[in-house]
Amino acid sequence: MNKVLFFAHLKDAIGEESVMMEAKGLMVAELKQKLKSQYNIQSLDVVMTAINEEFASDEELIQDGDVIAFIPPVSGG
Repeated sequence: MNKVLFFAHLKDAIGEESVMMEAKGLMVAELKQKLKSQYNIQSLDVVMTAINEEFASDEELIQDGDVIAFIPPVSGG
């Protein structure tokens, strides 16, 4: 199992700050597609992804027990 963390507007869209799901063997891009269809979120294309607190590309392979975080771009003034 994997813990998937959501930040900022993603947390609001999903209604949870994290979910547990099976993502072992998926690439980050495949997990994004799965989450898009499951939660109807289209903004995952522009978020940063971290696996175990290290930034990861869409081609990164997810292992059992990995913690995946989706972090939207931040703007400020």
